[in-house]
Amino acid sequence: MTGGGAARLDGRVERGNQTRRLVLRRTVDIASVEGLDALSLGRIATELKLSKSGVFALFGSKEELQLATIRAAGRIFLDAVVEPARQEPPGIGRVRQLCAHWLAYSERRIFPGGCFFQGVIAEYDAREGAVHDALVRADRDWTAQVEQCLAEAVDTGGLRPDTDVPQLAFELIAFLETANAHAVLHDEPAAYRRAATGITHRLRAAATDPADVAALP
Repeated sequence: MTGGGAARLDGRVERGNQTRRLVLRRTVDIASVEGLDALSLGRIATELKLSKSGVFALFGSKEELQLATIRAAGRIFLDAVVEPARQEPPGIGRVRQLCAHWLAYSERRIFPGGCFFQGVIAEYDAREGAVHDALVRADRDWTAQVEQCLAEAVDTGGLRPDTDVPQLAFELIAFLETANAHAVLHDEPAAYRRAATGITHRLRAAATDPADVAALP
């Protein structure tokens, strides 16, 4: 391929990547409010003033658009919650930061419908298929992330050696999810403060030294 041909190909690829990013930024917002079933190639083409054939060339089917939307939401979630918490050294401080960033992610409405995954998991939890399976993996990955942070806190001495890590992870996630649900449904920001208080109390109860656990903001 000549240099000019390669440049034209690179340009088409980059334009395709830009269009894909544009589409997925819109689809994650739609799905967080209306659900994944609200997505369609035709709707996205109309809303973004793109050709339907061009959108089809990028995604191929509604299901692939839904799966790509889940992956895009996962990357946004990692950037907003998981990666900032990793700036804290392993231990109880990282657990605290993980919970604090999750509450901020929901409260700041990074997705207009609150937590993207809580909304679409409720939509697909009793179904079968590739979309359901992708959401199961995302949910398990998040639980595993919380459990890993708690296990590190046990290993570094911040949490008591007899801490039931899966149980504590379940309880912390329940606080987070309940805060999101109440805040979105009732437009009640105080739910985040209540969750922060509950998480702080629960971590102090499990901590080797409760004084090491600062209150969540």
